[in-house]
Amino acid sequence: MANSAAESTPNLAPLGVEEYIEQAHFFRALAERMKSGSPAQEILGSIREEVLATTKLPMAIDFLLSELRQVGAFAAAMRRLGHYFTAFQTFLMAEAEKERGKFDLRTGLEILRREAEYRAGGVGRPVATVAGLFLFQFEALCRARLGYDRGLEAVAKDPSYDDTWRDWILKIRRQVGMVDLADLVYVHSEHYAQRSKDAEPTLILFGEREGRIALANRKKDPLYLFNSLHRQMGYPEVPRAEVQNDEPALIHQALRRLEQLEKRIQLVEEEQKGGIDLTKFYGPQKEL
Repeated sequence: MANSAAESTPNLAPLGVEEYIEQAHFFRALAERMKSGSPAQEILGSIREEVLATTKLPMAIDFLLSELRQVGAFAAAMRRLGHYFTAFQTFLMAEAEKERGKFDLRTGLEILRREAEYRAGGVGRPVATVAGLFLFQFEALCRARLGYDRGLEAVAKDPSYDDTWRDWILKIRRQVGMVDLADLVYVHSEHYAQRSKDAEPTLILFGEREGRIALANRKKDPLYLFNSLHRQMGYPEVPRAEVQNDEPALIHQALRRLEQLEKRIQLVEEEQKGGIDLTKFYGPQKEL
């Protein structure tokens, strides 16, 4: 008989459903209002007045505010609130706040919003599962290219994973890149256990449908596997980084430089002809 970790029902909202609903609002509002260029302290202060006072989020925001004034970064404060924010949330914020990093802060906040909404569940949303949570977090690491070693280490510290899941995540941390993700999902699924004639017990972490989807996507780009899971299982989709169109700004800069170059050429030509007429640079002269 195969060993199954899928039979357990881990708590995907250890802080409470209301807490994750408010977290989703917090991350959404923070991302939207940062576009206006307002100071982060003012944004946090306004959001604090909006969230439910019956949750712990207002106290967390107060601490973020005090730390932000001293340190100037969210991740450092979130790391000190390890009982409220998970290690994965802190890891994403730390990567987004790197000065030389390519991971956009608004994309990171959107990932955190969707994860909080998935944990909270609700009407019209798929039932959250630990397999869905892991695949969402793994996809976030994959799409943003944040590094699997430290990323999966942060994922394993999530309180939603039991010891079986945690040990498996830390084990595959060194295998990702050498072993296909679809293979990892397939061989630890109920579908594989049903098809396999091997007498050795198999650790089951994923359901029968995840196994069939993984089997169909073997030897393919992992992004195809994620897209299939979105369509078939309703798992939350990781947002793509916003592609900024810098073409108008570049054209404007080029025109400015051409104008400056043209003026310099005119000055050189005038100097070669006998001198530069400086009177045209004078402003209006007042009569004495």
